Amino acid sequence: MKKYILTLSFFAFSIVVKAQEQSQQLSLDEAIKYALENSYNAIAAKNDSKVAKEIVWETTTIGLPKIDAAVDYQNFLKQPITVADINGDGVDEEFVFGTKQNVNANVTLTQLLFDGSYLVGLQSAKTFLKISEQAEEKTALLTREAVINAYGNILVTEKNIEILKRNKEVNRRILREARAGYENGLSELEDVEQFEIIEGTIENNIRASIRLRDIAYKMLNIALGNPTNTTLTLTDSLESLVLKNTNLNLLVQHFNLNNHIDYRIAENDRETKRLMVQLEKSKSLPRLSVFINYGTQGFSNNFSFFNSTQSWFQSSLLGVSLNVPIFSSFGSKAKTAQAKINLETADIRLQETKQKLNLAAESAKSDYQLSIDNYQTAKKNLNLAERIEKKQQIKFNEGITTSFDLLQAQNQLYTQQNNFVQSMLNIIAKKATLENALNIPVK
Repeated sequence: MKKYILTLSFFAFSIVVKAQEQSQQLSLDEAIKYALENSYNAIAAKNDSKVAKEIVWETTTIGLPKIDAAVDYQNFLKQPITVADINGDGVDEEFVFGTKQNVNANVTLTQLLFDGSYLVGLQSAKTFLKISEQAEEKTALLTREAVINAYGNILVTEKNIEILKRNKEVNRRILREARAGYENGLSELEDVEQFEIIEGTIENNIRASIRLRDIAYKMLNIALGNPTNTTLTLTDSLESLVLKNTNLNLLVQHFNLNNHIDYRIAENDRETKRLMVQLEKSKSLPRLSVFINYGTQGFSNNFSFFNSTQSWFQSSLLGVSLNVPIFSSFGSKAKTAQAKINLETADIRLQETKQKLNLAAESAKSDYQLSIDNYQTAKKNLNLAERIEKKQQIKFNEGITTSFDLLQAQNQLYTQQNNFVQSMLNIIAKKATLENALNIPVK
Protein backbone atom coordinates (compact mmCIF):
# COMPACT_ATOMS: atom_id res chain seq x y z
CA MET A 1 0.00 0.00 0.00
CA LYS A 2 2.84 2.34 0.89
CA LYS A 3 4.58 1.55 -2.40
CA TYR A 4 1.35 2.28 -4.27
CA ILE A 5 1.01 5.69 -2.56
CA LEU A 6 4.62 6.58 -3.33
CA THR A 7 4.10 5.67 -7.00
CA LEU A 8 1.01 7.86 -7.22
CA SER A 9 2.86 10.72 -5.52
CA PHE A 10 5.72 10.44 -7.99
CA PHE A 11 3.40 10.56 -11.01
CA ALA A 12 1.46 13.46 -9.52
CA PHE A 13 4.70 15.37 -8.95
CA SER A 14 5.82 14.63 -12.51
CA ILE A 15 2.54 15.93 -13.90
CA VAL A 16 2.81 19.14 -11.86
CA VAL A 17 6.40 19.72 -12.98
CA LYS A 18 5.47 19.07 -16.61
CA ALA A 19 2.56 21.48 -16.33
CA GLN A 20 4.88 24.13 -14.88
CA GLU A 21 7.35 23.65 -17.70
CA GLN A 22 4.61 24.13 -20.30
CA SER A 23 3.27 27.42 -18.96
CA GLN A 24 4.73 30.92 -18.95
CA GLN A 25 3.74 34.30 -17.56
CA LEU A 26 5.27 37.10 -19.64
CA SER A 27 5.19 40.84 -20.08
CA LEU A 28 6.04 42.14 -23.55
CA ASP A 29 9.59 43.04 -22.51
CA GLU A 30 10.06 39.61 -20.95
CA ALA A 31 8.70 37.95 -24.09
CA ILE A 32 11.18 39.87 -26.27
CA LYS A 33 14.09 39.00 -23.99
CA TYR A 34 13.05 35.35 -23.93
CA ALA A 35 12.70 35.18 -27.72
CA LEU A 36 16.16 36.70 -28.25
CA GLU A 37 17.62 33.72 -26.43
CA ASN A 38 15.27 30.90 -27.41
CA SER A 39 13.55 31.60 -30.73
CA TYR A 40 14.35 29.35 -33.64
CA ASN A 41 15.78 32.17 -35.76
CA ALA A 42 17.88 33.56 -32.89
CA ILE A 43 19.46 30.18 -32.16
CA ALA A 44 20.10 29.55 -35.87
CA ALA A 45 21.73 33.00 -36.26
CA LYS A 46 24.00 32.36 -33.26
CA ASN A 47 25.01 29.01 -34.73
CA ASP A 48 25.80 30.69 -38.05
CA SER A 49 28.10 33.11 -36.21
CA LYS A 50 29.85 30.19 -34.52
CA VAL A 51 30.33 28.48 -37.88
CA ALA A 52 31.74 31.71 -39.33
CA LYS A 53 34.31 31.89 -36.52
CA GLU A 54 35.40 28.34 -37.25
CA ILE A 55 35.67 29.18 -40.97
CA VAL A 56 37.99 32.09 -40.12
CA TRP A 57 40.20 29.78 -38.11
CA GLU A 58 40.07 27.11 -40.81
CA THR A 59 41.21 29.67 -43.40
CA THR A 60 43.94 30.98 -41.09
CA THR A 61 45.42 27.51 -40.65
CA ILE A 62 46.12 27.26 -44.40
CA GLY A 63 49.10 29.56 -43.89
CA LEU A 64 50.34 27.83 -40.73
CA PRO A 65 52.92 25.01 -40.68
CA LYS A 66 51.64 21.53 -41.51
CA ILE A 67 53.14 18.27 -40.28
CA ASP A 68 52.23 14.99 -41.94
CA ALA A 69 53.45 11.54 -40.96
CA ALA A 70 53.21 8.31 -42.92
CA VAL A 71 54.20 4.70 -42.29
CA ASP A 72 54.22 2.16 -45.13
CA TYR A 73 54.67 -1.57 -44.64
CA GLN A 74 55.17 -3.92 -47.59
CA ASN A 75 55.26 -7.72 -47.66
CA PHE A 76 55.89 -9.30 -51.06
CA LEU A 77 53.82 -12.46 -51.20
CA LYS A 78 55.87 -13.27 -54.32
CA GLN A 79 58.92 -11.15 -54.99
CA PRO A 80 59.45 -9.78 -58.50
CA ILE A 81 62.25 -11.39 -60.54
CA THR A 82 64.60 -9.44 -62.77
CA VAL A 83 66.21 -11.14 -65.77
CA ALA A 84 69.60 -9.99 -67.09
CA ASP A 85 72.48 -11.25 -69.25
CA ILE A 86 75.41 -10.36 -67.05
CA ASN A 87 78.03 -12.58 -68.81
CA GLY A 88 77.19 -11.48 -72.33
CA ASP A 89 76.80 -15.05 -73.51
CA GLY A 90 73.13 -14.67 -74.43
CA VAL A 91 71.96 -16.59 -71.40
CA ASP A 92 69.62 -14.66 -69.07
CA GLU A 93 69.96 -15.18 -65.39
CA GLU A 94 67.24 -14.52 -62.77
CA PHE A 95 67.81 -12.12 -59.90
CA VAL A 96 65.72 -11.06 -56.89
CA PHE A 97 66.48 -7.52 -55.69
CA GLY A 98 65.53 -6.30 -52.26
CA THR A 99 64.04 -8.04 -49.28
CA LYS A 100 60.67 -9.67 -48.93
CA GLN A 101 59.47 -7.14 -46.30
CA ASN A 102 60.23 -3.48 -45.73
CA VAL A 103 58.97 -0.53 -43.65
CA ASN A 104 59.17 3.14 -44.67
CA ALA A 105 58.33 5.87 -42.10
CA ASN A 106 58.62 9.60 -42.78
CA VAL A 107 57.57 12.97 -41.37
CA THR A 108 57.12 16.05 -43.60
CA LEU A 109 56.89 19.68 -42.46
CA THR A 110 55.45 22.15 -45.01
CA GLN A 111 55.13 25.92 -44.75
CA LEU A 112 53.38 28.27 -47.14
CA LEU A 113 55.60 31.32 -47.70
CA PHE A 114 53.49 33.30 -50.17
CA ASP A 115 50.13 32.82 -51.83
CA GLY A 116 48.04 35.79 -52.96
CA SER A 117 44.85 33.71 -52.93
CA TYR A 118 45.47 32.80 -49.29
CA LEU A 119 45.81 36.45 -48.25
CA VAL A 120 42.58 37.39 -50.03
CA GLY A 121 40.85 34.31 -48.63
CA LEU A 122 41.81 35.33 -45.11
CA GLN A 123 40.26 38.76 -45.62
CA SER A 124 37.14 37.15 -47.11
CA ALA A 125 36.76 34.85 -44.10
CA LYS A 126 36.89 37.83 -41.74
CA THR A 127 34.32 39.65 -43.88
CA PHE A 128 32.11 36.55 -43.80
CA LEU A 129 32.35 36.56 -40.00
CA LYS A 130 31.28 40.20 -39.93
CA ILE A 131 28.32 39.41 -42.20
CA SER A 132 27.25 36.56 -39.91
CA GLU A 133 27.43 38.81 -36.85
CA GLN A 134 25.38 41.45 -38.67
CA ALA A 135 22.85 38.80 -39.67
CA GLU A 136 22.53 37.91 -35.98
CA GLU A 137 21.91 41.57 -35.18
CA LYS A 138 19.32 41.79 -37.96
CA THR A 139 17.63 38.64 -36.65
CA ALA A 140 17.34 40.24 -33.21
CA LEU A 141 15.54 43.26 -34.69
CA LEU A 142 13.15 41.07 -36.68
CA THR A 143 12.55 38.83 -33.67
CA ARG A 144 11.62 41.84 -31.55
CA GLU A 145 9.15 43.06 -34.17
CA ALA A 146 7.65 39.58 -34.60
CA VAL A 147 7.12 39.16 -30.86
CA ILE A 148 5.58 42.63 -30.52
CA ASN A 149 3.13 41.93 -33.35
CA ALA A 150 2.23 38.46 -32.06
CA TYR A 151 1.82 39.72 -28.49
CA GLY A 152 -0.33 42.63 -29.71
CA ASN A 153 -2.53 40.37 -31.83
CA ILE A 154 -3.37 38.28 -28.78
CA LEU A 155 -4.34 41.34 -26.77
CA VAL A 156 -6.49 42.60 -29.65
CA THR A 157 -8.39 39.33 -29.95
CA GLU A 158 -8.83 39.25 -26.16
CA LYS A 159 -10.17 42.81 -26.26
CA ASN A 160 -12.49 41.98 -29.18
CA ILE A 161 -13.90 39.00 -27.29
CA GLU A 162 -14.43 41.19 -24.22
CA ILE A 163 -16.27 43.84 -26.28
CA LEU A 164 -18.33 41.27 -28.16
CA LYS A 165 -19.46 39.62 -24.92
CA ARG A 166 -20.43 43.01 -23.54
CA ASN A 167 -22.34 43.80 -26.72
CA LYS A 168 -24.04 40.42 -26.49
CA GLU A 169 -25.32 41.20 -22.98
CA VAL A 170 -26.63 44.60 -24.09
CA ASN A 171 -28.32 43.12 -27.17
CA ARG A 172 -29.77 40.29 -25.07
CA ARG A 173 -31.36 42.81 -22.72
CA ILE A 174 -32.82 44.79 -25.63
CA LEU A 175 -34.06 41.53 -27.18
CA ARG A 176 -35.85 40.58 -23.97
CA GLU A 177 -37.50 44.00 -23.85
CA ALA A 178 -38.47 43.76 -27.52
CA ARG A 179 -40.04 40.34 -26.96
CA ALA A 180 -41.95 41.64 -23.96
CA GLY A 181 -43.16 44.62 -25.99
CA TYR A 182 -44.26 42.34 -28.81
CA GLU A 183 -46.15 40.07 -26.44
CA ASN A 184 -47.92 43.13 -25.02
CA GLY A 185 -48.65 44.53 -28.47
CA LEU A 186 -46.26 47.48 -28.03
CA SER A 187 -43.79 46.49 -30.78
CA GLU A 188 -43.70 44.51 -33.99
CA LEU A 189 -42.31 41.05 -34.64
CA GLU A 190 -39.76 42.60 -37.01
CA ASP A 191 -38.17 44.39 -34.06
CA VAL A 192 -37.66 41.06 -32.31
CA GLU A 193 -36.25 39.43 -35.44
CA GLN A 194 -33.80 42.27 -36.05
CA PHE A 195 -32.25 41.85 -32.61
CA GLU A 196 -32.22 38.06 -33.00
CA ILE A 197 -30.13 38.57 -36.15
CA ILE A 198 -27.75 40.80 -34.19
CA GLU A 199 -27.49 38.16 -31.46
CA GLY A 200 -26.59 35.43 -33.95
CA THR A 201 -24.02 37.66 -35.64
CA ILE A 202 -22.37 38.53 -32.32
CA GLU A 203 -22.20 34.85 -31.30
CA ASN A 204 -20.55 33.96 -34.61
CA ASN A 205 -18.06 36.77 -34.16
CA ILE A 206 -17.24 35.56 -30.65
CA ARG A 207 -16.57 32.02 -31.91
CA ALA A 208 -14.41 33.37 -34.75
CA SER A 209 -12.46 35.59 -32.34
CA ILE A 210 -11.84 32.66 -30.00
CA ARG A 211 -10.41 30.63 -32.87
CA LEU A 212 -8.23 33.59 -33.91
CA ARG A 213 -7.06 33.94 -30.32
CA ASP A 214 -5.96 30.30 -30.24
CA ILE A 215 -4.01 30.80 -33.46
CA ALA A 216 -2.49 34.04 -32.13
CA TYR A 217 -1.22 32.24 -29.01
CA LYS A 218 0.38 29.57 -31.19
CA MET A 219 2.01 32.23 -33.37
CA LEU A 220 3.49 33.87 -30.29
CA ASN A 221 4.79 30.51 -29.06
CA ILE A 222 6.51 30.00 -32.41
CA ALA A 223 8.04 33.48 -32.20
CA LEU A 224 9.28 32.64 -28.68
CA GLY A 225 10.67 29.26 -29.74
CA ASN A 226 8.15 27.35 -27.59
CA PRO A 227 6.03 24.32 -28.41
CA THR A 228 2.72 25.62 -29.77
CA ASN A 229 0.78 24.03 -26.89
CA THR A 230 2.63 26.05 -24.22
CA THR A 231 0.17 27.94 -22.01
CA LEU A 232 0.94 31.67 -22.00
CA THR A 233 -0.31 34.30 -19.59
CA LEU A 234 0.24 37.86 -20.82
CA THR A 235 0.69 40.36 -18.01
CA ASP A 236 0.58 43.54 -20.14
CA SER A 237 -2.73 45.01 -21.22
CA LEU A 238 -3.48 46.62 -24.55
CA GLU A 239 -4.07 49.98 -22.87
CA SER A 240 -0.76 49.90 -20.97
CA LEU A 241 1.15 49.04 -24.13
CA VAL A 242 -0.48 51.90 -26.03
CA LEU A 243 0.63 54.30 -23.29
CA LYS A 244 4.13 52.80 -23.22
CA ASN A 245 4.50 52.86 -27.01
CA THR A 246 3.34 56.43 -27.51
CA ASN A 247 6.68 58.19 -27.79
CA LEU A 248 6.73 61.36 -29.84
CA ASN A 249 10.49 61.71 -29.40
CA LEU A 250 10.93 58.99 -32.03
CA LEU A 251 9.43 61.34 -34.62
CA VAL A 252 12.35 63.79 -34.26
CA GLN A 253 15.10 61.23 -33.71
CA HIS A 254 18.04 61.58 -36.09
CA PHE A 255 18.44 58.82 -38.65
CA ASN A 256 22.02 57.56 -38.81
CA LEU A 257 22.29 55.81 -42.17
CA ASN A 258 25.87 54.61 -41.76
CA ASN A 259 24.97 52.80 -38.54
CA HIS A 260 21.88 51.07 -39.96
CA ILE A 261 22.22 47.29 -40.03
CA ASP A 262 20.86 46.96 -43.58
CA TYR A 263 23.32 49.56 -44.87
CA ARG A 264 26.23 47.83 -43.15
CA ILE A 265 25.13 44.50 -44.63
CA ALA A 266 25.05 46.12 -48.09
CA GLU A 267 28.54 47.56 -47.50
CA ASN A 268 29.85 44.14 -46.56
CA ASP A 269 28.24 42.67 -49.66
CA ARG A 270 30.17 45.22 -51.71
CA GLU A 271 33.33 44.30 -49.80
CA THR A 272 32.90 40.64 -50.71
CA LYS A 273 32.61 41.61 -54.38
CA ARG A 274 35.76 43.72 -54.10
CA LEU A 275 37.60 40.78 -52.55
CA MET A 276 36.47 38.56 -55.42
CA VAL A 277 38.18 40.98 -57.82
CA GLN A 278 41.34 40.78 -55.71
CA LEU A 279 41.09 36.99 -55.61
CA GLU A 280 40.96 36.68 -59.39
CA LYS A 281 43.92 39.04 -59.73
CA SER A 282 45.90 37.14 -57.09
CA LYS A 283 45.63 33.93 -59.10
CA SER A 284 48.22 35.33 -61.51
CA LEU A 285 50.77 35.68 -58.70
CA PRO A 286 53.33 32.95 -57.92
CA ARG A 287 52.88 30.51 -55.04
CA LEU A 288 55.92 29.77 -52.88
CA SER A 289 56.22 27.06 -50.22
CA VAL A 290 59.00 25.19 -48.43
CA PHE A 291 59.11 21.68 -47.00
CA ILE A 292 61.49 19.48 -45.01
CA ASN A 293 61.23 15.72 -44.81
CA TYR A 294 62.80 13.14 -42.55
CA GLY A 295 62.36 9.39 -43.01
CA THR A 296 63.74 5.99 -42.10
CA GLN A 297 63.58 2.62 -43.83
CA GLY A 298 63.98 -0.94 -42.66
CA PHE A 299 64.43 -4.09 -44.77
CA SER A 300 64.11 -7.75 -43.78
CA ASN A 301 63.12 -11.11 -45.24
CA ASN A 302 61.37 -11.86 -41.93
CA PHE A 303 59.24 -9.57 -39.77
CA SER A 304 62.04 -8.38 -37.46
CA PHE A 305 61.30 -4.67 -37.39
CA PHE A 306 60.77 -4.61 -33.62
CA ASN A 307 64.07 -6.40 -32.89
CA SER A 308 66.94 -4.40 -31.47
CA THR A 309 69.25 -5.79 -34.15
CA GLN A 310 67.12 -4.43 -36.98
CA SER A 311 69.00 -1.97 -39.17
CA TRP A 312 67.32 1.33 -40.07
CA PHE A 313 68.45 3.73 -42.80
CA GLN A 314 67.69 7.43 -42.36
CA SER A 315 67.16 10.08 -45.03
CA SER A 316 66.22 13.76 -45.01
CA LEU A 317 65.20 16.25 -47.68
CA LEU A 318 64.78 20.03 -47.82
CA GLY A 319 62.89 21.55 -50.74
CA VAL A 320 61.34 24.75 -52.06
CA SER A 321 58.36 24.79 -54.43
CA LEU A 322 57.61 27.75 -56.68
CA ASN A 323 54.51 27.70 -58.90
CA VAL A 324 54.26 30.54 -61.45
CA PRO A 325 51.11 30.84 -63.63
CA ILE A 326 52.11 31.78 -67.18
CA PHE A 327 49.16 31.39 -69.55
CA SER A 328 45.55 30.41 -68.85
CA SER A 329 44.05 30.96 -72.33
CA PHE A 330 42.56 34.29 -71.10
CA GLY A 331 40.30 32.40 -68.66
CA SER A 332 41.57 34.40 -65.66
CA LYS A 333 40.99 37.64 -67.56
CA ALA A 334 37.35 36.71 -68.16
CA LYS A 335 36.86 35.79 -64.49
CA THR A 336 38.40 39.08 -63.37
CA ALA A 337 36.08 40.96 -65.73
CA GLN A 338 33.07 39.15 -64.26
CA ALA A 339 34.18 40.02 -60.73
CA LYS A 340 34.54 43.70 -61.68
CA ILE A 341 31.03 43.76 -63.15
CA ASN A 342 29.66 42.20 -59.95
CA LEU A 343 31.47 44.91 -57.97
CA GLU A 344 29.82 47.62 -60.08
CA THR A 345 26.44 46.01 -59.42
CA ALA A 346 27.18 45.96 -55.67
CA ASP A 347 27.94 49.72 -55.83
CA ILE A 348 24.58 50.30 -57.50
CA ARG A 349 22.78 48.18 -54.89
CA LEU A 350 24.53 50.08 -52.12
CA GLN A 351 23.21 53.37 -53.45
CA GLU A 352 19.75 51.84 -53.86
CA THR A 353 19.83 50.62 -50.25
CA LYS A 354 20.79 54.11 -49.09
CA GLN A 355 17.79 55.68 -50.82
CA LYS A 356 15.39 52.96 -49.67
CA LEU A 357 16.48 53.18 -46.03
CA ASN A 358 16.07 56.97 -45.97
CA LEU A 359 12.61 56.62 -47.48
CA ALA A 360 11.70 53.79 -45.09
CA ALA A 361 12.65 55.93 -42.08
CA GLU A 362 10.55 58.85 -43.31
CA SER A 363 7.63 56.57 -44.15
CA ALA A 364 7.81 54.81 -40.78
CA LYS A 365 7.76 58.16 -38.94
CA SER A 366 4.75 59.27 -40.99
CA ASP A 367 2.90 55.98 -40.36
CA TYR A 368 3.65 56.15 -36.63
CA GLN A 369 2.40 59.76 -36.41
CA LEU A 370 -0.72 58.73 -38.33
CA SER A 371 -1.34 55.80 -35.98
CA ILE A 372 -1.24 58.15 -32.98
CA ASP A 373 -3.63 60.59 -34.70
CA ASN A 374 -5.97 57.74 -35.68
CA TYR A 375 -5.96 56.47 -32.10
CA GLN A 376 -7.02 59.86 -30.77
CA THR A 377 -9.73 60.13 -33.42
CA ALA A 378 -10.95 56.57 -32.83
CA LYS A 379 -11.11 57.18 -29.08
CA LYS A 380 -13.21 60.31 -29.61
CA ASN A 381 -15.47 58.60 -32.16
CA LEU A 382 -16.01 55.65 -29.82
CA ASN A 383 -17.17 57.94 -27.02
CA LEU A 384 -19.58 59.66 -29.41
CA ALA A 385 -20.88 56.33 -30.76
CA GLU A 386 -21.48 55.04 -27.22
CA ARG A 387 -23.45 58.16 -26.30
CA ILE A 388 -25.53 57.96 -29.49
CA GLU A 389 -26.25 54.25 -28.96
CA LYS A 390 -27.35 54.82 -25.35
CA LYS A 391 -29.67 57.64 -26.39
CA GLN A 392 -31.19 55.43 -29.09
CA GLN A 393 -31.74 52.68 -26.49
CA ILE A 394 -33.65 55.10 -24.27
CA LYS A 395 -35.70 56.39 -27.19
CA PHE A 396 -36.48 52.84 -28.35
CA ASN A 397 -37.57 51.79 -24.86
CA GLU A 398 -39.84 54.84 -24.69
CA GLY A 399 -41.24 54.11 -28.16
CA ILE A 400 -39.93 57.39 -29.58
CA THR A 401 -37.70 55.76 -32.23
CA THR A 402 -37.75 52.56 -34.28
CA SER A 403 -35.64 49.45 -34.05
CA PHE A 404 -34.03 50.44 -37.34
CA ASP A 405 -32.61 53.64 -35.81
CA LEU A 406 -31.31 51.69 -32.82
CA LEU A 407 -29.74 49.06 -35.09
CA GLN A 408 -27.98 51.79 -37.05
CA ALA A 409 -26.61 53.23 -33.83
CA GLN A 410 -25.45 49.79 -32.71
CA ASN A 411 -23.73 49.04 -36.01
CA GLN A 412 -22.01 52.39 -35.82
CA LEU A 413 -20.88 51.58 -32.29
CA TYR A 414 -19.57 48.17 -33.32
CA THR A 415 -17.60 49.76 -36.17
CA GLN A 416 -16.07 52.37 -33.86
CA GLN A 417 -15.21 49.71 -31.28
CA ASN A 418 -13.35 47.74 -33.94
CA ASN A 419 -11.61 50.89 -35.21
CA PHE A 420 -10.54 51.82 -31.69
CA VAL A 421 -9.06 48.40 -30.92
CA GLN A 422 -7.29 48.32 -34.28
CA SER A 423 -5.89 51.81 -33.71
CA MET A 424 -4.33 50.63 -30.44
CA LEU A 425 -2.68 47.70 -32.20
CA ASN A 426 -1.45 50.03 -34.96
CA ILE A 427 0.40 52.23 -32.46
CA ILE A 428 2.24 49.20 -31.08
CA ALA A 429 2.99 47.72 -34.50
CA LYS A 430 3.99 51.01 -36.16
CA LYS A 431 6.33 51.84 -33.30
CA ALA A 432 8.04 48.47 -33.75
CA THR A 433 8.40 49.17 -37.48
CA LEU A 434 9.81 52.65 -36.75
CA GLU A 435 12.34 51.24 -34.27
CA ASN A 436 13.61 48.90 -36.95
CA ALA A 437 13.64 51.64 -39.58
CA LEU A 438 15.73 53.83 -37.25
CA ASN A 439 17.85 50.80 -36.28
CA ILE A 440 17.18 51.28 -32.57
CA PRO A 441 19.09 48.39 -30.92
CA VAL A 442 17.32 45.66 -28.98
CA LYS A 443 17.77 46.14 -25.24
